[in-house]
Amino acid sequence: MADTPTPPPAQSQPRTDEERKARLAANLRANLKRRKAQARAMDDPRA
Repeated sequence: MADTPTPPPAQSQPRTDEERKARLAANLRANLKRRKAQARAMDDPRA
């Protein structure tokens, strides 16, 4: 049984689309936080 490949779970298109949107939104938030941190670091006179 271990050597028989199992078929991948069937996913509906809307669900994958929602997962993609969620992933993109998370990446955008992380990118924004990183850019804000970089801007603060550039404005910091101690740097």
